[in-house]
Amino acid sequence: MNLRWPVTLIGGVFAVSAAVAQTHPKPDPSKAQPIVTKLCAACHATDGNSTLAANPILAGQHAEYTMKQLMNFKLQGGKPAERPHNVMAGMVASLSADDMRNLAAYFEMQKPRLRAARDAELVRLGQAIYRGGVMSKGVAACSACHGPNGAGVPVQFPRLAGQYSEYLAAQLKAFRSGERANDPNRMMRAVAEKLSDREIAAVAEYIAGLR
Repeated sequence: MNLRWPVTLIGGVFAVSAAVAQTHPKPDPSKAQPIVTKLCAACHATDGNSTLAANPILAGQHAEYTMKQLMNFKLQGGKPAERPHNVMAGMVASLSADDMRNLAAYFEMQKPRLRAARDAELVRLGQAIYRGGVMSKGVAACSACHGPNGAGVPVQFPRLAGQYSEYLAAQLKAFRSGERANDPNRMMRAVAEKLSDREIAAVAEYIAGLR
């Protein structure tokens, strides 16, 4: 299951093409520090370990995924952003592509703090969905894309382990309603549309405890 992460944590195959990457210099995380201090720290903390559940944890997230999300928040060629978000639109407005690459590399280097699930009953249901899907609804196992421990796959699928359950649930519901639609081939929307509120809460709770 691919969740998107906020500002978000939260869809699909989030690859930045190799052809594009080859035309830019190697990311320099050290150049991201002033931007982190000025723009990111208030919501995500300087090390990417957000202290508020409404704001996704960025520490340890694959740089390709973070770059994709930053690009999606930004207006491109006068067209609406792929991922509309009033706060993030303002944050990325002045950032260049190199700035975003540097930020993505910086947050990937940060160490995520270990978290734990809180509701044992929800965890049991969430574990079943994450590992085995929901066959009766045609929902595939989340682990098929995000890995058994939620580590994800660089270039393709984001890291989910240890993300706030509240944030994960919010993103799944946004995919379900179509409010969030930056998942290639409707991959996450197709999954979320089949999940109930309780199933969303359960899988989010289970993922929060992965490490």
